Amino acid sequence: MTHDEWLALAKTLEFPGAHHIDGGDVTGTRTFPVTSPRDGQVLADVADAQQSEVDGAVAAARWAFDEGPWPRLAPAERGLVLLRIADLLEQHRETLALTISLEMGKPISEAYGIELRATINTFRWYGQLADKLNDAVPQTASDSLALVTREPAGVVGAVVPWNFPLTLASWKIAPALAAGCTVVLKPSEFSPLSALTVGRLATEAGLPPGVLNVVAGDGPTAGRAIGLHPDVDVLAFTGSGAVGREFLRYSADSNLKRVWLELGGKSPNIILPDAPDLDRAAATAAWGIFFNQGEMCTAPSRLLVHSSVAEQVTEAVVQRARTLRVGDPLDPVTEMGALVSTGHVDRVLGYVQSGQDEGARLRSGGSRAGNSVQPTVFDQVTPEMRIAREEIFGPVLSIMTFDTVDEAVSLANGTEYGLAAGLWTSDLSTAHTVSRALRAGTVWVNCYEEGDLTVPFGGMKQSGNGRDKSWHALEKYTELKTTWIQL
Repeated sequence: MTHDEWLALAKTLEFPGAHHIDGGDVTGTRTFPVTSPRDGQVLADVADAQQSEVDGAVAAARWAFDEGPWPRLAPAERGLVLLRIADLLEQHRETLALTISLEMGKPISEAYGIELRATINTFRWYGQLADKLNDAVPQTASDSLALVTREPAGVVGAVVPWNFPLTLASWKIAPALAAGCTVVLKPSEFSPLSALTVGRLATEAGLPPGVLNVVAGDGPTAGRAIGLHPDVDVLAFTGSGAVGREFLRYSADSNLKRVWLELGGKSPNIILPDAPDLDRAAATAAWGIFFNQGEMCTAPSRLLVHSSVAEQVTEAVVQRARTLRVGDPLDPVTEMGALVSTGHVDRVLGYVQSGQDEGARLRSGGSRAGNSVQPTVFDQVTPEMRIAREEIFGPVLSIMTFDTVDEAVSLANGTEYGLAAGLWTSDLSTAHTVSRALRAGTVWVNCYEEGDLTVPFGGMKQSGNGRDKSWHALEKYTELKTTWIQL
């Protein structure tokens, strides 16, 4: 679609304003405005979940799990419903992509081509996986029989952020539903519209009432109510480390629910002089930090370059930053859209100022561009600087140099985070030894942000625990039961 066609479609959209609870709309007692970072216009007034609405959503999920049909369906039947959800998402792909672009500022080409593709594929993959998991029969003595069965864990509270509002939600919803759990989803207050729409589409696809409930609201009220609720059995969260700590406290203060956390990152991207293609390595480094406006927990925000090729790589990255098209998220040629809010723009610019104050050299960007920040590159960065230590969650790259592989590994691991890392080398032994030495949940070699649903995603250290994607995600939403039968 063209820019004009997207603009015309945007004028026709009607956004949901109510929670989706027990298969229907619940308006609630309060509302809040959802504002588009694209132009500051209010898209909709949305129900603002208070304790009573969260209680209602959890009660619906509790009944659906304890008494309803969903956990008792044959896994193949659950899988068919997930496949129907995927089909409906495909049918509404344009309007969902447009909703995401409007509510959080992502370029429409990425919302349609990347986010919706990933979301649809996730529901399809878990729909196909649902009936392909096996229990175990350990070998025992001849007078006994042992069974190890995997059972759904119960009611899942899922709290997800705004940067990939449907992809990250689907990574939690789809495996939880495939396992037979019921879900209460709380999207970010910045991007609730797409998630509320998916809740309605899931019911339309045949998901029984109460199996997927979507409540809109903020973290201190709605998120806290989910975290403390005694009838929530599992909590899955993606977001900041500070909020992740709060959910651990909520668990301790309530029913010791299991808490699975995917938190922040300060991911290193190491370029060795024997990289198979230095130009491609530099282009990928620039793409990785500026993709999705830098609002990525895996963004390769620390570029570690061998001193012998540092100037070549830096120049290439700077040139790419200067030519990146920053503009209207609804224009298909836009490569970087709007940051999610004016407050976030101010936060990112605060880090830019900090980098300059601490002595880093600003090579490009660093200024406001509408409701975004121009693609920003610093070199002469040292490890103790804030821009090298703290997650900025914006289009800001810090370049550091090294002279030996051991020094590169030390710099890469010199962070509290451990979500992802990149490595560029032509040497097979180096690829293996450095990948093993990096303390990160994912290591990309001669690429970045690649993968599919067959591989798990998650972090080490203060980047969290547990895994999304792949069959390993089902470990978060199932319990193992041992049954010992004396023959």
